[in-house]
Amino acid sequence: MEKTVYIRMRNRIFASQGQEIRIGDIAQVLAPEGMERAIKELSIHQITKRDSNFVVIDAMKVIKKITGLFQGADIQAIGPAQTLIEVNIEKRRVLSLPFFILIWLLLFFGSAMAIMNFHDDVSMKDVQAKLYTIITGEVDESPLLFQIPYSLGLGMGMVLFFNHIFKKRINEEPSPLEVEMFNYQQSMDNYVMIHENQESMKRLDDD
Repeated sequence: MEKTVYIRMRNRIFASQGQEIRIGDIAQVLAPEGMERAIKELSIHQITKRDSNFVVIDAMKVIKKITGLFQGADIQAIGPAQTLIEVNIEKRRVLSLPFFILIWLLLFFGSAMAIMNFHDDVSMKDVQAKLYTIITGEVDESPLLFQIPYSLGLGMGMVLFFNHIFKKRINEEPSPLEVEMFNYQQSMDNYVMIHENQESMKRLDDD
């Protein structure tokens, strides 16, 4: 009787130096009783110092490993064709207080200058002064009645845009920054997979 095994490769996993990667770590497995556990425990790769920061495991390698143990199995691969393994390399990260303060000051004054230059380019002060004159009939070059609420609203708008108050999320909807970071991560993963496959083919050709 033919035994059907379904595997679904995970997109990305994290591993540490020296870790033994099993099929259960990189793929979801659905198989008849008795086969599933044995397949999940199959070793597919051993992380060594020779590996780079990223290792790509192809579904064909997994299928070859499973058919080597269960020759009569019908393997059905579903979903992604590869799994990207990111190897965590332990590094000492010491961030001194002066360095932290320097970065904070650069970000603070850099963003402040960007906002001020933008408002100067669009003549925001003149616009607010004209609006104040139209509404009240009085001339005031520094209409605090407009400038103070506008400044507070600008800060609140940034909080709503990034959807975070410190570490607390306002709602479940992802912020535009999170969406862009997700798209960037996907593009980088695709690049790494293609690059690693090319390097693997070169190493096979050299051997």
